[in-house]
Amino acid sequence: MEILSYSSSPCCYILNSMWKLGEKSFNSRQLGFPTIGNNGIYHTNVISRCGSSRSLNALEGSKHSNSKVYSGTYDGYVIDGEDDARDISGLEELATTKVLIPGLPGESNGDSGAPISSCFWEWKPKLNVHYEKAGCENMESPHVLFLPGFGVGSFHYEKQMKDLGRDFRVWALDFLGQGMSLPFEDPTPQLKEEDAPNGEISSWGFGDEAEPWAKKLVYSIDLWQEQVRYFIEEVIGEPVYIVGNSLGGFVALYFAACNPHLVKGVTLLNATPFWGFLPNPVRYPGLAKMFPWAGTFPLPSNVKRLTELVWEKISDPKSIAEVLNQVYADRSTNVDNVFSRIIETTRHPAAAASFASIMFAPQGELSFDDTLSRCRANNVPICLMYGKEDPWVKPIWGLQVKRKVPEAPYYQISPAGHCPHDEVPEVINFLLRGWIKNLESQGRFSLPMLEDESDNVKQNISKELEFMREGSRKSVTVRYFGSSFTVWERIRSYINSNFKFRNLALKSR
Repeated sequence: MEILSYSSSPCCYILNSMWKLGEKSFNSRQLGFPTIGNNGIYHTNVISRCGSSRSLNALEGSKHSNSKVYSGTYDGYVIDGEDDARDISGLEELATTKVLIPGLPGESNGDSGAPISSCFWEWKPKLNVHYEKAGCENMESPHVLFLPGFGVGSFHYEKQMKDLGRDFRVWALDFLGQGMSLPFEDPTPQLKEEDAPNGEISSWGFGDEAEPWAKKLVYSIDLWQEQVRYFIEEVIGEPVYIVGNSLGGFVALYFAACNPHLVKGVTLLNATPFWGFLPNPVRYPGLAKMFPWAGTFPLPSNVKRLTELVWEKISDPKSIAEVLNQVYADRSTNVDNVFSRIIETTRHPAAAASFASIMFAPQGELSFDDTLSRCRANNVPICLMYGKEDPWVKPIWGLQVKRKVPEAPYYQISPAGHCPHDEVPEVINFLLRGWIKNLESQGRFSLPMLEDESDNVKQNISKELEFMREGSRKSVTVRYFGSSFTVWERIRSYINSNFKFRNLALKSR
């Protein structure tokens, strides 16, 4: 057994165990959480505090093993159960090393994390951009900018802001037309507020004449890419590590492809590989002429009627709850704050018309594949962190990105859905810290999950990351795929794993 202890800030108590399963003592659901006390399970306990480790006597009935202690680079504690795993007949691929990583601020040590500031920046007249920031006092640390998915905003990264804001200068942006970056004024005024029936404010953007500042406004991916560029140049002032989930992942990659000099690295969190339905007028001028309206203001009358019908359905709290229920693999995840913030956004008078503009906006000048090719040509570092149980951006999309950028580290997390940063923030924060440290040190520090020298020659590594949350220990499995990874190897591994799981379930009956 090997124990890797890393310097951690803040320090935390670590209790971990190496275990061995008897022939009939488990079913497929118990692989990650063995029941302590069964005769078929052996333990070796280790307690570590503030980077120092000491071995304790094994529990009664335990299997004796030699231990080694190493110094490392990340906020984690690793217990290698590989030797014991070899004794489990037919389960070599399922055997994983256990890594106990820190929980979120406030979970175990009373630390509330970095304070978050909410700000507005006027990019252009009447176009006010909302953003949040934390860790600005970390003057020698790199900047990390988070871009949200469709329908949410900077609030979706609160768990990253509070945690990573202790080490980095972190920022989160609301795209124009979403979150709190919706307009402060009606882009197509209809009635004055005092003339509205019952004193109610009618929905904005449904008038027949656009204000001068809104005549060319369309909430497109090209607009958001431009918004990010100006934000980095005028507000942050330095190149950044950029992280994006879903739509935010596409925008992050798009931005990096167009502005490689402003990017130190890109992390994709279940990035959507396409955006927009209408053809881009620059790429397809002839085809684009077939669509006379492409998301500008004012909205055509037929689009207004369609928007009112669709918006009534998708803005209903029940519909929003159903969507959240789909995209989070762990149904125990607390999404109350996300739910309430989405509801709050849908009640903004400009929300419905902004949604129509987004849906009818043309595609970007660059496709997702184009952005990947440009980033690779410009040597922009890319890291992939994908939730395996995503019902929308299924694993095959992440695998295709890995195939086109084989040098990019690829971490597949399970169980985790479309929003791994909110569902398993402990894991995403741990991986982000390690990846950024690897790049900042120019490779002197290993990538996450490659701390052991023997791991560096492996192309497919699986580790079980454990963390404390609300007083309970949780765990997820993270699989790392190296540069020699092929899609066929992944498919074969997936088939073999499922076959072995079925056999295991049959034997346990």
